[in-house]
Amino acid sequence: MSPKPRTVDERLALLGDEIMRLRAQNRALSKDVMRLAREDDTAERIRERIFEIQARSPEPPEWVANPRHSTGKRGTPATIWSDWHYGEVVNPVEVGGVNAFNTTIAKQRIKRLVDTTEDICANHMGRANTAYPGIVVCLAGDLMTGDIHQEITESNDRTPQQQINDLTDILAGSLEHLASKFGKVFVPCVVGNHGRDTLKPRTKRRVFTSHEWVIYTNLERHFRKSKNIHFHIPSETDAFFRIYSHRYLLTHGDSLSVKGGDGIIGALGPITRGTFKMANSEKHIGRDFDTLLMGHWHQPLWLPRAIVNGCIKGYDEYARLILRAPYSPPSQQLWFTHPDHGITARWELYLDGVKQAKESEWVSFKDLAA
Repeated sequence: MSPKPRTVDERLALLGDEIMRLRAQNRALSKDVMRLAREDDTAERIRERIFEIQARSPEPPEWVANPRHSTGKRGTPATIWSDWHYGEVVNPVEVGGVNAFNTTIAKQRIKRLVDTTEDICANHMGRANTAYPGIVVCLAGDLMTGDIHQEITESNDRTPQQQINDLTDILAGSLEHLASKFGKVFVPCVVGNHGRDTLKPRTKRRVFTSHEWVIYTNLERHFRKSKNIHFHIPSETDAFFRIYSHRYLLTHGDSLSVKGGDGIIGALGPITRGTFKMANSEKHIGRDFDTLLMGHWHQPLWLPRAIVNGCIKGYDEYARLILRAPYSPPSQQLWFTHPDHGITARWELYLDGVKQAKESEWVSFKDLAA
């Protein structure tokens, strides 16, 4: 420990050194702020000059948050599209024959997703006096599988560039179809971890180093003249929005700052801890949410404060050999938010259909006492 200064000159000398240190620190911080501002400005100029759209996504449309009348309404449907892993190949031999996946199967499942969403909303939610105000489609990342690992680079049936092109067309067609059925579509977008163009995940400029950001901005440009399809593409990894008064925070799910899980409850433990951590973190910056929306975990879960999406790829080699996770069929989540009752109906959309029993009766049982 250095001795305390005794004289006034010694104290002034130390004070002068501290002032110099603080000035140097302030200059360094100012440079960081200016650099980050330049980077953000560059990203916004990319949107304006290359994609020919507004520098920033506008606020969510009024119909999402402001109901006119709630009597007789079924609420607003919302769905998460995530973890499609388009371009990846799953060999059925390596997963016990319970799943197969490639771009052909992916397109079939995506079509079933769109058709089933329409069918559930139109035919299985009871009768109502009024139509839906629209539908919310959350794009939550990992729609493409990318080439971030050597083994998927070798086994994929599409390059990242082909994945970008295919997904742009598939998503554009799917959203346009939903707009024709529901009238309006609101599309909040966040990037995942598989679509990145860096070897390791990064925290700085993460959004703008993701191929999925290119897909989203391409879609926004494609629909820039549409009055019915509205995008929200934040410059950060999370998207905050409301459906009526219910507050949602959309994130991919890989940035919960948690790890682990076990063979009994699987990912339930880390997801629950991560949801609590995010709620506490967001509260301190004035962004409280009621429900956290995420993908990433490839496991559909309905939790008290979170909705976790399934995946279109389905059961794969990693889940079987590394995680030893239980089989989970390919699925995506659909739910309804009512202006008076909050989240009401919840549906899991199975994308390979449900295996039919051989019995013809609508219900059957075995009498063990007979």
